[in-house]
Amino acid sequence: IKEKVLPLLKKGEKTLLLLIDNLRYDHWVSLRPLLAEYYSIEQDEQYCSILPTSTQYSRNAIFAGLMPKEIEKIYPELWKNDDDDEMKNQYEEELLTSQLKRFGYTNKFFFEKITAINPGKRVTEKLHSILQHDFSVIVYNFIDTLSHSRTEMDMIKELANDEAAYRSLTISWFQHSSLFELLQELAKKDISLIITTDHGSVRVQNPIKVVGDKNITTNLRYKQGKALDYNPKEVFEIKKPFEAHLPAINISSTYIFATQQDFFAYPNNFNHYAKYYKDSFQHGGISIEEMIIPCIQLTSKK
Repeated sequence: IKEKVLPLLKKGEKTLLLLIDNLRYDHWVSLRPLLAEYYSIEQDEQYCSILPTSTQYSRNAIFAGLMPKEIEKIYPELWKNDDDDEMKNQYEEELLTSQLKRFGYTNKFFFEKITAINPGKRVTEKLHSILQHDFSVIVYNFIDTLSHSRTEMDMIKELANDEAAYRSLTISWFQHSSLFELLQELAKKDISLIITTDHGSVRVQNPIKVVGDKNITTNLRYKQGKALDYNPKEVFEIKKPFEAHLPAINISSTYIFATQQDFFAYPNNFNHYAKYYKDSFQHGGISIEEMIIPCIQLTSKK
């Protein structure tokens, strides 16, 4: 945000930061021709998400401008650990406010989070709010929701049964979405648009056995716990979380990450869960699809 947003604001340009949760880079490449009709693409770059490549860690880090361990230390009231029952991303606006203040930007900005179930304001209302502020942020959760729904719903599994079908479904959604309608309207105005994401996702194939206590994290691509039992040759392990700027629930907490197309499953009902989650799209671990993500700067062609 410091490198992308603040220079634009200092030049007096109205700026919208659009964070589309779980936007894989190949999905962006598929959406790019649709936006290129309305916007000039000034920069099309990739950067690396942090570990774990999960919303709780990577998106909070983006809005705070800090690594998770530093967020927990500086803003303990705004950071929720894996074992907390509360929502893990409910303080993004507060974290962003603090980050902007550190860099000397104290103006009021517009912030809205939109999910598939909660579409937020109508397009005309959102357009008005964005144009009333120098800086606006919209977080869009639909693609991430689609990814998780694919695991749970047979119909979505059929529609997105591989990477090509998943991309196709994403394009179809975007073409007919209120988000695309909003971006078309904004293209008629003098505004800079930055599109990015917090992580991607990978299609998992290979189950790996892991054992932990009742407080072990439920994510299929990473685990945090104090008594994890696993084959170290099958995972990427971080035994000293603080060295990776990660918080630890216990003094002996370890993080392990699945790589490539692996995912974690418990020995109990191993075959059931191995079959249930195979070919689903997951994130939290280490793969190009999860970690290499887009950061695009566009200007309207008006």
